[in-house]
Amino acid sequence: MVDVARAKEHGFSVEMKSKEFVRRVSVSDDPRDAVIFEGFLGEIEEMGMVEEVILEIRAANGTLRIDLSEEELRRALTRKKKEDMI
Repeated sequence: MVDVARAKEHGFSVEMKSKEFVRRVSVSDDPRDAVIFEGFLGEIEEMGMVEEVILEIRAANGTLRIDLSEEELRRALTRKKKEDMI
């Protein structure tokens, strides 16, 4: 059974082909501090849904995966579009 609270957390992963494309990683010992991961994915090669619950963006330098259903993505984009019109 899927933990509903966990499902709302929207996990993610970033897989870089080389550390050459990682600009900055910042992790503090203090659990309240922000964690920063910056880099260069490069030119987008492919974008799509995996098993209808993961947005996957494959690029020249790496792959970004976000636990996000197609429906959640559509709702977020619709909300953003409405906010931009105001």
